[in-house]
Amino acid sequence: MADIDLNRRDPNDLNSHIKVDFEDVLGEPDGAHSFDKKIPSHTDVESKATMDDNINLDKRDPNDLNSHIKVDFEDVLGEPDGAHSFDKVWIFSYKCYRCGLGCCYKLLTLLCGLCIALYWGCTFACLTFEHVWCWTPYMRCFSIFAGACQKFIGILMNCCVAPICETCGLFFSQITVHNK
Repeated sequence: MADIDLNRRDPNDLNSHIKVDFEDVLGEPDGAHSFDKKIPSHTDVESKATMDDNINLDKRDPNDLNSHIKVDFEDVLGEPDGAHSFDKVWIFSYKCYRCGLGCCYKLLTLLCGLCIALYWGCTFACLTFEHVWCWTPYMRCFSIFAGACQKFIGILMNCCVAPICETCGLFFSQITVHNK
């Protein structure tokens, strides 16, 4: 029996297109961050990662999943030249906007974020399980079956269609065109 490499469980990259790490699924856009307490990353049992591995709290969307979401004050509100409010109104509007955005977002993430993260973690776990244990073996099975069908159709083509095409080729090769 061959030795199994427990560190490299997909040596042929059959499932390299499946990305289910935290950073590949969730990302907070700049300007909307939930609580800033350091959260240790998931530990890798095989590599015995230590608790020193932390999630980057400065760059919370490293893969730019939500780069289209612009929620900074300057991305939402702007006064054109010639129509400016009082400076203090603009300053307090900025502070109120940032406070409202921050408090509401943090409250929503506090109340719902953990449950939603758990839901998405389970969803992607089920999806990964389905791909690894069902779809990839099925596609390999289909690939083997398709290879056999390809050989069968190739034999039929060589036996039935190739002689007809060869005869037609010989027939039409005897035609000559003379320009006068």
